[in-house]
Amino acid sequence: MRIAVTGAFGFSGKYIARRLLALQHEVITLTNSPQRPNPFSGSIKTFPYNFFKPHELEKSLRGIDALINTYWVRFDNPPHFTFAQALANSKVLFDAAKRADVSRVVHISITNPDRKSHLPYFRGKAELEDYLKRTGISCAILRPAVLFGKEDILINNIAWALRAFARVRHL
Repeated sequence: MRIAVTGAFGFSGKYIARRLLALQHEVITLTNSPQRPNPFSGSIKTFPYNFFKPHELEKSLRGIDALINTYWVRFDNPPHFTFAQALANSKVLFDAAKRADVSRVVHISITNPDRKSHLPYFRGKAELEDYLKRTGISCAILRPAVLFGKEDILINNIAWALRAFARVRHL
């Protein structure tokens, strides 16, 4: 299969892409950082997201069997990254996938997304899931509570805080 993985040079996307390559699939990536070093020795072709050029994004997705979407932002950090912009960008991505005749989208969401949440992260994730379903593209939505591994931020920060707290407590 020919599979597009968003952010294949980032944390979760890298592990997904590595597994797909091991299974002999052809993998491309869409990224905001095309200049980032390619940890796959060039075996993954890189395309920019092109959210502001939807037809270019569509062109990048032509011939793709499945899109695995890890794209989102961790923090609302105006003006650089906002949940509202991540939502809008993701909708552009899904629309481009539909126009490019991508057969399946696997979307990485979050546990308990809720349109009524007071947290914009969870509200945005819920709205995006609904949007994806309305596109009519065959889809699977994964809702992990947390992704962790050697380079993850959340679990490593929690571990650091616990170690620091234990040191202070023993003083």
